[in-house]
Amino acid sequence: MSQKEKLIIRLLSKPRDFRYSELVSLLGSLGYQEVKTGRTSGSRIAFCHAKTRHIIRLHWPHPGDILKIYQLEMTIDVLKMEGLI
Repeated sequence: MSQKEKLIIRLLSKPRDFRYSELVSLLGSLGYQEVKTGRTSGSRIAFCHAKTRHIIRLHWPHPGDILKIYQLEMTIDVLKMEGLI
C-alpha cells in the first residue's frame, strides 16, 4: 500500500489527530499545490489543482498543527466531488 493510499484511508477515518503536513502531502499527491499569494494571507490557505484549477480553501489550523473535524469533512466532500477519492 502506497503512502498516498494510507493517507486517503486515514483521512476517510476522520481521525482527531490529522496533521496539516499530512494534508499537504496528500493533496500534493493528488495534483494540488499550496498557493501562497493573493487572498491567502493570514489564517487562510488555498490549494489549487494543477490541471483543473480547482481551489480548496481552508483556515490555517492554529494554535497547533491538527485539523478540525469540519475541515476533514469538507476536504473529503470536495475530493469525492472532484472524483479524486
